[in-house]
Amino acid sequence: MNGHPIKLKDLHIEEQATIVGYENNDEVALHRLLTLGLTKNATVVLKQIAPLGDPVKVGVRGFDLSLRKDEADSLILMKL
Repeated sequence: MNGHPIKLKDLHIEEQATIVGYENNDEVALHRLLTLGLTKNATVVLKQIAPLGDPVKVGVRGFDLSLRKDEADSLILMKL
């Protein structure tokens, strides 16, 4: 892993990163991310970005999901 935390928007398509934390303090939003499998130490792959940047498609735990921009921005990652 590289030394400093990044955001999902800093990744290129098909780049991988590990979730190390969350920026959002909203319990409901955090619960949604965790329910979707976006837990600490999970590996995410940036798959696709919509033309206007919202939503973002990521791969995690063997499946693809779409995240709203605010959800994607709340993930703190370390590039692999």
